[in-house]
Amino acid sequence: MKAVIITGGSKGIGRALAQEFIKSGYRVYILSRTVPAIDGARHIQIDLSVLDEVSTRFTELLDELSAASLTSLLLINNAGRLGTIKPLDQLAPEDIQKTMTLNTTIPLVLSSLFIKKTEALAIRKDIINISSGAATKPYEGWSVYCTSKAALDMLTKATAAEQEALTHGVTCIALYPGVVDTEMQTQIRSTSEKDFKNVQRFIDLKQQQQLYTPSYVATTIVKLYKENTLANGTVLDIRNLA
Repeated sequence: MKAVIITGGSKGIGRALAQEFIKSGYRVYILSRTVPAIDGARHIQIDLSVLDEVSTRFTELLDELSAASLTSLLLINNAGRLGTIKPLDQLAPEDIQKTMTLNTTIPLVLSSLFIKKTEALAIRKDIINISSGAATKPYEGWSVYCTSKAALDMLTKATAAEQEALTHGVTCIALYPGVVDTEMQTQIRSTSEKDFKNVQRFIDLKQQQQLYTPSYVATTIVKLYKENTLANGTVLDIRNLA
């Protein structure tokens, strides 16, 4: 059995990933608050912002999967939020905390549990972190989002360094999906120029039909995973594959 765990798999890129992996014969587990209507996936309804709940439910799932006859296990840290688009000094502390928790803390916690609970499994084990070009390019109004994704990239590299020398270590990579036609893009385009000076660029991308579809991104990511040629610790922008 080949298994995949996807956070935030109820919509956008996560949903498209679930559907693509199902088509490829994988058993798919979705961790999200919203219940998706996806045939062939098992949904675990969970609020990913509640740390205790996340730790308990994810540990239970890993215990279950560790007892199964697996040949490979993949964790995709996909869930994330842009947060309020405003200069840092205008953000509420609660909004900062929520974005950092979902984008950075939860991937740290899930990755830690994943490595610990699968340590004895002599199978292929991978973590894919869905990051963003915002990890390396600062945008005014996105200070928290940019920071959280930069942290996710370093999590990827540090985890890979720790696991590299282990006999049955975990491979960890990060992927930038590019500008994708999701609810996050709708939020960006509806922001005032006062709060986000680059808003016109994203409006133009939509009008010029230059956004990737979630389906294209998912197909590309599944292909990369199945090919299994990326080095541990790779941080890759899929736009560079074109």
